[in-house]
Amino acid sequence: MTRPTRLARYGFADNGAKAADLLGENGLRLWDAGHGPVSADAAELIHALSRAADPNLALRQFHRLVDSVSRAAERAGGARPTGPAGDIVANAATVELTEELFRDHGLRRRLVAVLGASSTLGDHLVANEQEWRTLATTKSGLPPDPEGHLELDAPTVPALRRAYRISLLRIAAADLTGGRGLEPTMAALSLLADETLAAAYAIAVAGLPAGTPEPRLAVVAMGKCGGNELNYISDVDVIFVAAGDEDLQAGTTVAVRLMEICGQVAWPVDAALRPEGSRGPLVRTLASHQAYYRRWARTWEFQALLKARPAAGDQALADEWLADLAPLVWHAAERPEAVADVRDMRRRIIENVPAKELDREIKRGPGGLRDIEFAVQLLQLVHGRVDETLRLPGTLPALRALVAGGYVGRQDGETLLRGYRFLRAVEHRLQLQNLRRTHTVPDDPAGVRWLAAALGYTALPGRDAVEAFRSDWVGHAANVRRLHVKLLYQPLLEAVARVPAEALRMTPASARKRLEILGFADPVAALRHLEALTGGVTRTSAIQRTLLPMLLQDFADAPEPDRGLLNYRHVSDKLGSTPWYLRLLRDGGPVARRLARVLSLSRYATDLLTRDPEALRLLADDAELQPRPRAKLLDGFVAAAVRHADDPVKAIAAVRAQRRRELFRLACADILSHGGDLAPAQPIDVHVLGAALSDVTDATLNAALHIARQVKPGPPGLRFAIIGMGRLGGYEMSYPSDADVLFVYAGPDEQSGPAAHAIAEELRRLLNAPAPDPALGIDADLRPEGRQGPLVRSLQAYQQYYDRWSKVWEAQALLRARYVCGDESLGREFEKLADTKRYPTGGLSREQVIEIRRIKARVETERMPRGADPNTHTKLGRGGLADVEWAVQLQQLRYAHEHPELRMTSTLEALAAQREAGLVDPADAEEMTAGWTLAAQVRNALTLVRGRPTDQLPQHGVELAGTVLLLGGGDPGEFVDRYLRITRRSRAAMQRVMEA
Repeated sequence: MTRPTRLARYGFADNGAKAADLLGENGLRLWDAGHGPVSADAAELIHALSRAADPNLALRQFHRLVDSVSRAAERAGGARPTGPAGDIVANAATVELTEELFRDHGLRRRLVAVLGASSTLGDHLVANEQEWRTLATTKSGLPPDPEGHLELDAPTVPALRRAYRISLLRIAAADLTGGRGLEPTMAALSLLADETLAAAYAIAVAGLPAGTPEPRLAVVAMGKCGGNELNYISDVDVIFVAAGDEDLQAGTTVAVRLMEICGQVAWPVDAALRPEGSRGPLVRTLASHQAYYRRWARTWEFQALLKARPAAGDQALADEWLADLAPLVWHAAERPEAVADVRDMRRRIIENVPAKELDREIKRGPGGLRDIEFAVQLLQLVHGRVDETLRLPGTLPALRALVAGGYVGRQDGETLLRGYRFLRAVEHRLQLQNLRRTHTVPDDPAGVRWLAAALGYTALPGRDAVEAFRSDWVGHAANVRRLHVKLLYQPLLEAVARVPAEALRMTPASARKRLEILGFADPVAALRHLEALTGGVTRTSAIQRTLLPMLLQDFADAPEPDRGLLNYRHVSDKLGSTPWYLRLLRDGGPVARRLARVLSLSRYATDLLTRDPEALRLLADDAELQPRPRAKLLDGFVAAAVRHADDPVKAIAAVRAQRRRELFRLACADILSHGGDLAPAQPIDVHVLGAALSDVTDATLNAALHIARQVKPGPPGLRFAIIGMGRLGGYEMSYPSDADVLFVYAGPDEQSGPAAHAIAEELRRLLNAPAPDPALGIDADLRPEGRQGPLVRSLQAYQQYYDRWSKVWEAQALLRARYVCGDESLGREFEKLADTKRYPTGGLSREQVIEIRRIKARVETERMPRGADPNTHTKLGRGGLADVEWAVQLQQLRYAHEHPELRMTSTLEALAAQREAGLVDPADAEEMTAGWTLAAQVRNALTLVRGRPTDQLPQHGVELAGTVLLLGGGDPGEFVDRYLRITRRSRAAMQRVMEA
């Protein structure tokens, strides 16, 4: 058993037994049964055979080749082959072959590689026993020409077939021996296709009937051949173009014959990409093509033209055809349906893959070659309208151009390049095996092992070759699919596609003209901003040149386009040097257009962003445009403070930074919620916003109190709590709202009062210190005795005051009191105390009701700002916030003692409960809900637009227009009329409730 065991080490199957027969004394005579290889040269050749993709196939094919050489020599000498089947007769021809393989190492590598990777090419060599010589090293020491050139002996079909196979053999040998990369191999195969088409064309023309003039006919390469990225076995896509009607008949004859010849020689010629496909005429005139593409062509047909190039026939005619159609190709993306068409086409391709092959399809399946090609081609169609560097037929050159131009990120581009090379290498090896058109990875273990070996995978410690191949395959496919979705479905594509090509060019003249058309008030200044952003040849400038034409339209949709562009420049100046900023705008889905809306409509959000530029990342993810849970806010704000426990200044700065980020999050969610296709998946309304702003304020107060207690700890046993009042207590905060609070403490001794006062003062000092953030005013004026009373009281002091001195308006203020932070048990005790006052037993007396009405009337007249319009003042105006709140609170004071469901701090929730209890007419409740909601929306929108608080809805101007856009758009005048109408009804409903 020594013989098979020793040969098995080389990797041959059947434990080496079959290999020994093929290599032994009756076969190749390279192996001595007792001693191993017969010579050092024989050992090298056996070793080479064992290193082939399929060692057994290589050995069998080599044995067949030597046998064929031997038999041909015997026949040439007049001898009749004798001996048992499988035995090789040694003669001068077999000796010459083996000696050449011993001497010419390059020949040996090339021949063995072909024999071990392709059974079909091996069959060809066996059938043409002298063609092994075509793989020999040349006299100059170079390998045989692998560039795809034909060495045609005569203009005949047999000669063309032989020349084609020799050239293909040389290309495959160079590919398999690692002498060249994927792109030279694809280029050589494409050149071979061109020369084959040209030779077939010449044969077809020569075969025309005598006296027939040669037609002017162009053969235009399409698809992979057109892109110079042909694979080993593929239909060659072409379109035939005749110069005029007089060329049609002869041109069609030539085209038909050319297709017939190529089918006999190499591969089918597919003309299905022509106008009307297989239903249309095989050959059309130049004018007919022009008419079709101008009138009837669909998006996919223009997509196909990206790869069109002259291949054979009349090149001048092909150039004329391409030049005429180029403007149509580079405006195809401006069709409203263009982007969707390309996406739909890709979906249909995947749907047509048989389910059992979907996971093994490297071309059409998810994560396959088509994913890369479609993404690249759509980007070419959209951006190539003005960037001529993208007008390249090949996928890899086009992808590199997209990366160089800043349309695709460097890392993403490199990932796609690696994925494409890997998938095409797999495709090439699969097709070489049997020279059969296939794109499906085998599902049998032996087939996968062969493929892994053919691709050069070897066993690694802890992982075999198949595992290594599968791991790479899965990784590349996942990355390709991820980036396909990212690039093909980015909203930026659709937005850029909608911008006319002239507007994309961004020359100074065209840019200024566009700025004027879009309504920029100061085109000269705007042009300076554009030049600052897009000037130069840097990658940053290139990306800005892509983004800005589209963003200008979004800026122009706002009342002040100039301000939006200026804000964008400020943000870009701050972030332009960071590696993620422009990448995020280009690749981050709707980020760019969302940013444009935020910058052009809201000074408030813009100010927040310029102080926290990193917050821009929130715009990329819909989940980030949702209010964060209260518990997470409380924990996060305290954690920020704890990180700087030894420095209260840094601690409060960290808390403020957290608040700033949350305010930006909520402001953006608010701004985008009425932004149409820019809106997050779950838009927020004014009620969700009010609760979210209240939670942020709670978290800020909680963290500030934590810091204050560190600075002013007070005596052991001191309990301290903050009670929310007003809008904070009612979970109805707006952007400009102060935090209305009460401070309460309970302590063991007389030192507790001063200590509690020190804590409250420290907290106010921390939060009121000058800072660039939106201020959070701490308003304690609702405490007993107002500003004249002590800032902090004990729970017992509150009890005594409310029992002896409190008035009805103080009971009304306590309706929205709730525990916010600090000692929870103390806060809950205060809430119980408040319940005894805000839900008085027996309700209100007649005198108390009259007193509330009187106070309400005083507030309307005395607190209304001078010059304010009471009809459009959102807080104190008619039918606005205060009107509804007073009406609801009056009903709570009257009836909450007998209707526990009214005991809540939220205005609209309490109003809904009153309606359900039959205490407020449903129609009145509906009118007041509408009035309160609209007033709250307008108040928030005004703050977002102006960047500072205001309660007055303007009657006209850019602030009104901006407010209306934030709230869903429409005519500003009609919006004011609607506001007046709704608040008038709300006012009437309030009066009916107050006077009931």
